[in-house]
Amino acid sequence: MTSKKTSPATVAAQALGWIDPVTRAVVPPVHPSSTFVRDSDNGYSSGRMYARADCPGYDQPEAVLTELEGGRAAALFASGLAAASAVFLALAPGDHVVIPPVMYWALRHWLLTFATRWGLAVEMVDPTDLDAVRAAVIPGRTKVVWVETPANPLWTVSDIAALAGIAHAAGARLAVDSTVATPVLTRPLALGADIVMHSATKYLNGHSDVVAGALVTGSDDDFWQRIKTNRAQMGGILGSFEAWLLLRGMRTLFARVPLACRSAQTLAERLSTHPNVLEVLYPGLPGFPGHETARRQMIGGFGAMLSIRVQGGAAAAIAAAARVTVWKRATSLGGVESFIEHRATIEGPTSPVPPDLLRLSVGLEAVEDLIGDLTEALDRAPG
Repeated sequence: MTSKKTSPATVAAQALGWIDPVTRAVVPPVHPSSTFVRDSDNGYSSGRMYARADCPGYDQPEAVLTELEGGRAAALFASGLAAASAVFLALAPGDHVVIPPVMYWALRHWLLTFATRWGLAVEMVDPTDLDAVRAAVIPGRTKVVWVETPANPLWTVSDIAALAGIAHAAGARLAVDSTVATPVLTRPLALGADIVMHSATKYLNGHSDVVAGALVTGSDDDFWQRIKTNRAQMGGILGSFEAWLLLRGMRTLFARVPLACRSAQTLAERLSTHPNVLEVLYPGLPGFPGHETARRQMIGGFGAMLSIRVQGGAAAAIAAAARVTVWKRATSLGGVESFIEHRATIEGPTSPVPPDLLRLSVGLEAVEDLIGDLTEALDRAPG
């Protein structure tokens, strides 16, 4: 590992500069072992006992992510949902949490079903309405304020620093789903957040070949230790090879995200003038609500996700998505391929998503190919 202070892009590209001490390889080995040998005195001088709690394949990706987010520690999980739910499972029945109405739909569903049956008091509040958040938090009882920014799939932007101040004044923690922003664009811990969550399946991995999640904490406190203990005891762990793939993907993070952001900005601007597009939802557009907040807390770009509302309603939106050939009709985001999806169909009748909305995940293809393909599909949308 280098002793010099390097930029985040170098940290990611060199994965902290770690070199295998045995072979001097620049690429780490995969550690598939599930168990580790005890010493003759029955101890574990290696520090490893069982892979569910002590997987050596986690060390490097967790260290890289901790450095990129400016945190104290990180933990990998089997999925983004496993990582997010681990935060709430570290609470106690009766604790109060505040969540946004627009967020990762699977987590919202989990919170409103399993978590409430388990005993959490879940209150849904618009995080862009700071007065409403202040009114919702209950000093001494509210334990977590959860926010996703930009929020999938309307891409609303919340003021992390302001929300951190409100949460801390009530004795609560602020947890931020920063999957879309990534540490390339936003570092929530530096803005006052306590925990950052990533669906690492998305931009951190970036190749649509790993399902993973991650948490980064700003404080290695008792709450964090409960999260780590729950991960080991409940078994929501990532496989060794998946951790290796995730590290490989993270090494190109600072090459992939800026390129995708530039393409998304171009798409948003061009689609804004299309006659069959009612609205473009993208934080990089000056008229978008939250644009000024995004300018303050997002550095170097506004993300590679946007949504469009199509003239003619749900039928026209679905028909337009059916006509694309370069874009891939698939769930997920953050891969090298560009994805298009009629989001309301996926989320179901309780979704806050307008029925005419198409969600776009911009990949690494030539932006003119993406624009041409989508423009051609939209040209006939109302019919």
